[in-house]
Amino acid sequence: SSGINAEYGPTMDPDVASTIIQKVWKGYSQRNKTVKLREEELIFIGMQPNLDIPVNYKDSPVSKVAKREEERVLIQAQHEREYQDALVNIKDKIREAEGPDIKENMQDQIRQWFIETRDATGRFPDYPSDDEGGSATIFKTKEGGEGEEGANGEGGKKKKADKKEKKKEG
Repeated sequence: SSGINAEYGPTMDPDVASTIIQKVWKGYSQRNKTVKLREEELIFIGMQPNLDIPVNYKDSPVSKVAKREEERVLIQAQHEREYQDALVNIKDKIREAEGPDIKENMQDQIRQWFIETRDATGRFPDYPSDDEGGSATIFKTKEGGEGEEGANGEGGKKKKADKKEKKKEG
């Protein structure tokens, strides 16, 4: 019997009222459970921190990534220094090992140029000035010159290869 109660307002059938109250309570309760389950799942997969456990920021993934990044930068800098030092050492070793051979080869080429020019003109030529390019001019004319000189250049490379082989054997 639904009627109006003067003290409390309109009245309702107790069964209907209890059904409505149960429906509202079950909805509220289920939403709270769903929120709690969602938070637990996010904590479980690591997308949300667990606020119940005190956080040690040194062990957090973000801290570990930052630490690893710093270590990587330091290691890269160390490797770069080692690489630059190795380049300098290699250049020095090449200068020591190949320098005398290269110098001797260049002197032979310059002597050959002087002799060839003397034979062709009848007198020794003047050494090219720095403005003209110095000894580089001699090497440019030899490179762009006749086929015979190209054959000599290849022979020089062959001699160099033979010397390297002898060094390896000896």
